[in-house]
Amino acid sequence: MGAATAVQTTETGASVERDGVAHYRMFIDGTWVDTDDAYTIADPATGEIVETSAKATVDHVDAAVAAARRAFVDGAWRRTAPVARAAVFDRAAEALGARMDEISSIICRETGMAIRTAGALGVGFPMMHLSYFADLTRAYEFTRAAPINGQVLHGGYIRKEPLGVCAGITPWNFPASTAVWKSIPALATGNSVVLKVDEKTPSFALELAALLKDAGLPDGVFNVVVGDGPTIGEHLVRHDDVALISFTGSTTTGRRVMANAAERVKRVLLELGGKSPNIVLDDADLDAAVDGTVYGFVLHAGQACESGSRLLLPASIHDEFVDRLIARLDTIRIGDPQDPATDMGALMSAEQLARVRRYIDIGLAEGATLAYGGGAPEGERFARGYWMRPTVFTNVSNQMRIAQEEIFGPVLSVIRYETVDEAIAIANDSDYGLAAGVWSTDNQRAIDVAERLEAGSVWINDWHNMSQHLPFGGYKQSGLGRELGPDALDEFVQDKSITVDLSGDVSRRAYGIVLGTPAHA
Repeated sequence: MGAATAVQTTETGASVERDGVAHYRMFIDGTWVDTDDAYTIADPATGEIVETSAKATVDHVDAAVAAARRAFVDGAWRRTAPVARAAVFDRAAEALGARMDEISSIICRETGMAIRTAGALGVGFPMMHLSYFADLTRAYEFTRAAPINGQVLHGGYIRKEPLGVCAGITPWNFPASTAVWKSIPALATGNSVVLKVDEKTPSFALELAALLKDAGLPDGVFNVVVGDGPTIGEHLVRHDDVALISFTGSTTTGRRVMANAAERVKRVLLELGGKSPNIVLDDADLDAAVDGTVYGFVLHAGQACESGSRLLLPASIHDEFVDRLIARLDTIRIGDPQDPATDMGALMSAEQLARVRRYIDIGLAEGATLAYGGGAPEGERFARGYWMRPTVFTNVSNQMRIAQEEIFGPVLSVIRYETVDEAIAIANDSDYGLAAGVWSTDNQRAIDVAERLEAGSVWINDWHNMSQHLPFGGYKQSGLGRELGPDALDEFVQDKSITVDLSGDVSRRAYGIVLGTPAHA
């Protein structure tokens, strides 16, 4: 792995202190691997360096894949009984719960996510999902009987077998959830995993590696490398020994992942971008709908792929709703992400802030009305870091770029409609189809609308409800495959059918189609 790499075996934790800050090492073949060259990770709220991490080369990727392949061929983990695999996940989930406050704070300092969000969604959801996958593992039918074919008297069964080495590539915005979604179902079905984590948010996946090792996962079965997408991610995707790639990120990068996977006919699981429509019907509870709208586009400063970034309002309540919305936004507390009183923290990076500002300029140039926000909050503390107030555009047409392109920031486009049919047509007029929402006091009316929307998840009178019991994934250019839900493990297995002749009689078989008169006649 090169002269710059030192393998440390005496340390047991994911991080050590280096240059006065926490330093994360990579995890390859059950060993903590460090490098002289390191990524520096800044707190988005202050711009100050808060941690560093090892920096992968393609040699580290090759070593991680080789370790995962060896572990798979060895077969100790894939031959482990499902109930024993589930017990490993249960122990890891329990250990994660015991460190919830600590790890939430780490995620908060890496991402700028408000601490309440980091606790509930950044760590709380992944912990629940880890336990859910343990339950799925115990209940999963790895062997399924097939009906007996009476004509030829054949019996058979179906085996759900692991694929081999599965690669996961996680984004920076929700590093904990995506690490669990990409790793645990693959491990549950007997695969080995190499997880490539974003260089800006490496901590959770590496802490997860430590928890799984302590919980009894064999060496080599789970490996974590830290690196960029164009070099490290692409090398992992193109690796001959990788059988599946599970990627979460932009649609543009997802297309590249899919193209590279196609060269080797690999499976892909893609959770990509979104421009989710939030439809308020004229009979909605306005107080609930306003709060839900704010939650839908302000959570994590709008840096969620399923954010409700297009608000569709009937003309009859448009002005009243916008007034209520602006009044509610005035109550949102923006500030120190580690302060429990904070509602919304910082944007992830200078690059992300520049992107949001660019789209605000685009919206103004397109003729939309800036009804709220559009800049950083006032105050000395906001002179450092990457800050943006919630921003609302009205007088938006669905053809504008701010209504069609993913901004990935706290920017809401408000679109007026006259009829419900028009609202549905506007909602579906998008390259994306990740999520949508409908607000109404008439559940059946809302369901009728929901069933006509082209989206993988539709929330009625709610938003961001990522239940572990329901599949999550996109229509159209929002992705392929599903994470979570009762069938989540199916993405990581291949079917083998085995049939057995039960007759013991050649005359009961179909050989006569080719052979004519039997040889013994």
